Parts: sequence; structure tokens; C-alpha cells
Amino acid sequence: MTDACAENGLRSVEAAKQMLIDSINPITQSETIPLEQACGRVLAEPVLAALDLPPCDNSAMDGYALGGDHDSYTLIGKSLAGHPFYGTIEPGQAIRITTGAAVPKGTDRVQMQENCTVDGNQLSMSRPASPGENIRRRGEDVHTGQSLVPVGSKIKVPHIALLAAAGVEEVTVIRPLKAALLSIGDELKPIGTPPSELGDGDIYDSNRIALKAALNQLDIEILDLDCWPDQPDKIREAFILARDSADFVITSGGVSVGEADFTKTVLQELGEIGFWKLAIKPGKPFAFGRLPKTEGETLFFGLPGNPVSAIVTLYQLVIPALEKLRGTADEYRQPPLQTRARLLNAICKKPGRTDFQRGFTYRDADGIQVVETRGIQGSHILSGFAQANCFVVLPREGGDCETGDWVTVEPFSAPLK
Repeated sequence: MTDACAENGLRSVEAAKQMLIDSINPITQSETIPLEQACGRVLAEPVLAALDLPPCDNSAMDGYALGGDHDSYTLIGKSLAGHPFYGTIEPGQAIRITTGAAVPKGTDRVQMQENCTVDGNQLSMSRPASPGENIRRRGEDVHTGQSLVPVGSKIKVPHIALLAAAGVEEVTVIRPLKAALLSIGDELKPIGTPPSELGDGDIYDSNRIALKAALNQLDIEILDLDCWPDQPDKIREAFILARDSADFVITSGGVSVGEADFTKTVLQELGEIGFWKLAIKPGKPFAFGRLPKTEGETLFFGLPGNPVSAIVTLYQLVIPALEKLRGTADEYRQPPLQTRARLLNAICKKPGRTDFQRGFTYRDADGIQVVETRGIQGSHILSGFAQANCFVVLPREGGDCETGDWVTVEPFSAPLK
């Protein structure tokens, strides 16, 4: 099949994402923080187990630890969590034991209490217990010296639980990324400006607020530089301030052909900036580059000005690039989670661009995954986006879809979820 994107000069979404990832070197600066503050951070140094987990053989049940295989047993003591029985159990003897309590020497099985009857100090059972039954063995989870979490992992709650169980108080993680956000445009007005004070063509500076909300969910330190006018000197001042203060800069608007000539001129003066036309809808105009500074460089991401386009390109292109920048292991190279769903409404589409339509997916009464698009699909329409929980991903070479067709669905994840 002829590649429509190659014909019209558009770069594919997949190629653009790969180029971004391949061109970025991860930061290496790290900091040591308390374990309870580490969720979502990227591990920078190995963490090795200082002890076995479990640290001793212990009971998986409330019941009785038994010495050997006998029909009845004599009870001689008890072992509680935190209060072990230190004696040795002889064959035919048993002790009361609780979940998590150390299994004493001489016992090789634990019978759950529901299967036991006690008369005085005599124990009988409704069924025998097998050797090793209901015993958690020392080190069956983790051995001393074992690496607990791979370097480059994004630390999650299960990691926190594992590290805490191993007695880890602090971890060394990659420092947070620093982002500079700014808007440029004489038509942009701060939220809070009364509608009566908006001039003809004026709009609220909403993109910066939405992008800031998205980045706030990603453990990124944000320098909000507000809105700047369409004046070359002011634009230069804004970009120098952003360059010198952050690891990357994000703007929206001014990356289409013929738009914001001042912005383009200043960016090319300060660094290396490429303006791309992408085979993505909504989206298409996108800019990426580098702004050299005294030590290193600051990355630049120029997003489209239409609000839906800005959020979609942030989600599909910029966030994977940022995961590479902060040293996350290769999960940023993995394709996003996608599934198939039956379409509940027809969709009109022209070949040439991968279309990320906003939809709502769920299982119907028959248990079938279905999806319907939400609202008008224009790049300026936010109401439908606000009702969606997924993208309906239509391939770039594809055309119209009919009701009942099976389509690819990409459920929202952070920061859209």
C-alpha cells in the first residue's frame, strides 16, 4: 500500500517518537530521599537485601506446629508473632502458633486450627498435615544480597512494600526533572480576567494551565513563566530565562507554517530547532530542539496551539521522551496498552494521518468491549475530550469506519486518567 504520509511529507507518529527518544540522553544527577517519598521516582543506585525474606521459617496460618506425623499430640507451649517459642519440640509434641510466628525447632508442619480439637493439653486432628504444610520458608521470597529493584525502575507501591520489608529507609533516585512552561501571544489573557474585559479575538491562556496540570502528575518541578507578548525582545528574554532554569521548555502555539515568525526566529537564534509536520490528528505542527547553555542544554518542545492537539502531542510524544530524559528503564520504548472494541457509531476519516479520536469505552451487557466517540472531534473541542476515557486509534492509511467495526482503543493512563 502506498504510504500517504510519505507522499505528503508528513512524519509518522512512530518515527517522530523514536527520533525523540533516540536523541535524548538521560540525566544522571541523583539524590537520596526517605523511602516513603520515593513513589514515582526513578531508582538511580542498586538496593541489595541485607537479610532473607522471610527472615525465618514462620507459620502461614493460625493453628498448631507439629513434631512429626502422629495421630495425637501433647501441647507444651505457644509461639506468637514477635514472641517465639525457644525450646525444641520432640516427636508427638505440638505448640499453639499464630500467623507469622516463628516455627520452632523440631516441628515440620502446621495444622490449621479449624482441623484441630483440644482437650486439656491433648491435640487431635480431623485430617493429617503433610510435611511442610502451612510453613513459609526462610528466604523463599528474597535472599540476602539479592537486588531488590532494578536500577532505572520507576518506584511503585509494591516496590515500597518490598524495600520496607527489607528494612530499607532511604533510596537514591534520579533528581526530579525541571520544566519551564510559558505561553506567547498578544491574544492570550490570564484566567480570572472578566469576560467583559476580553477584546475581540482574545482567549484565556488555557493550554499552559492544562499542561501544568498534566506535568504535576509526573513528579516534575515546574517553573510557570506565564504569558509573554508577541515582541522579539520579550520572546528572547522568556526563552533565555526558561533555558537557564530548566531541563526542558514546553510552549504551545506558534509552530504552524506562517505563525509566530518572531518565535521561530528567536528559537533558531538561540539553538537548534526543528519544525516538524506530523502525520497525526489532532496535532500535525510540532517543534523539537535544543537550547545550549553554559552547562549542557535545555530541550525544547513546541506543541500545537489548539488545546486538544497540545494535550494529544504531549501525551503521545513528549511524555515518552521525558521518561527517557529522567532515566526510566526501557518502558518508554514499549507501545501503549491497546485493546480492540466494537464501534457504536460511524466515523469519517481520510487516509494520511493517524487519528486519535476521543472516545468512551466500556463492556456492554453481553460482556463485549465497545466504544463510542464523544462529541465533535475538532482539535478545538474540549467538551468531548472531557467526557472521554480513551483514544480510538485509527491507522494513518485507514479510511471511514462503520458502526459495528472492530477498532483499536487506547485507554487513558496518567496523566490523562
